[in-house]
Amino acid sequence: MSVKAKKHLGQHFLKDMNVCKRIANTYGSHRECKKVLEIGPGMGALTDFLLEDEMGLDVWVMDIDTESIEYLQENKPALDGKIIEADFLKQDLAKLMGDEPFAVVGNFPYNISTQIMFKCLEMRNQVPEIMGMFQREVAWRIAEPPGTKQRGILSVLMQAYYDIEYCFTVDEHVFDPPPKVKSGVIRLTRNDRETLPCDEKLFKQIVKMSFNQRRKTIRNSIKQFIKGKSIEHELLSLRPEVLSVEQFIELTQLVEANLD
Repeated sequence: MSVKAKKHLGQHFLKDMNVCKRIANTYGSHRECKKVLEIGPGMGALTDFLLEDEMGLDVWVMDIDTESIEYLQENKPALDGKIIEADFLKQDLAKLMGDEPFAVVGNFPYNISTQIMFKCLEMRNQVPEIMGMFQREVAWRIAEPPGTKQRGILSVLMQAYYDIEYCFTVDEHVFDPPPKVKSGVIRLTRNDRETLPCDEKLFKQIVKMSFNQRRKTIRNSIKQFIKGKSIEHELLSLRPEVLSVEQFIELTQLVEANLD
């Protein structure tokens, strides 16, 4: 039995075992986290190397594809009781995984990879590490430092809580079927920032609003918050892609101080 990749699920199965091993070896058990939830395992090419890891990982897998689930149940006895047929984006992860830390890994379906990151962000205090493969441009964007046009909402929000490393690029031909784009593997490890020193909801609103008007300066982006007040600050003359996380925090604090 084999599983056919399904276009509507964004499936591209890895067929190069050297690449699978390299991705598995990128996982680093940050904060000694041994419990790993792999999203979209397909036929378990990456899973096998996670199971063989000398650190003795507790590997769980989740897939929405019934055919993949059946394949894994028949061919991966080491996963007995740890195979979950579900949509990751719709799962109550706290209920599913309990209150213990767990990492999220995988060759993520490109069509939902950004949503996966936002879901992990919601669970950031329980997810010490995220390691996976994305469309290369998305991986670049997540890891992008301040000062480039590729930097965006996802860059700032993920970097507020995670240290991010772009690990390596993966070519198209190692997949079945091959995608039309190159892929990139990144590793995100939870930083020491438990909470932000500002209103976190407002921080997110300001980041999103700033990048939604990225051709304008910050002064224009925050107009609705300060409602005609005259505020002077060097950050207000900048565009969002040049601001660091710390500067967005400072900007949020500035807005907080001037809210009605």
